Amino acid sequence: MISPLSGLGATDPLIQPPGGAQAAGAAAVAPAPTQSPDQDSFAQTFKDVAANARDTMRQGEAAAIAGLGGEATIQEVVEAMMGAEQQLRTALAIRDRVVAAYQEVSRMQI
Repeated sequence: MISPLSGLGATDPLIQPPGGAQAAGAAAVAPAPTQSPDQDSFAQTFKDVAANARDTMRQGEAAAIAGLGGEATIQEVVEAMMGAEQQLRTALAIRDRVVAAYQEVSRMQI
């Protein structure tokens, strides 16, 4: 779990007020970053992406079955299958990047 940075000091340029002006003798105090309800964590975002990919794959499968039954046009089946294929490729690319990042971190010397 990634925790917010709490060790930033008043001399950090990222938390200086615009123009860099400070009151004489007073240190600027940055409020601790909090996660508001509209901000998602990485894990939640990853879950949402996986759920979206799963749902798209299910829709593609349902369209293929409907096409076999004569309930959907060929165009609808092809569009659903292309969307499912694109989602699958995206999910695999994300998985490959996460695995590569993990392997790179695991190779780092401490």
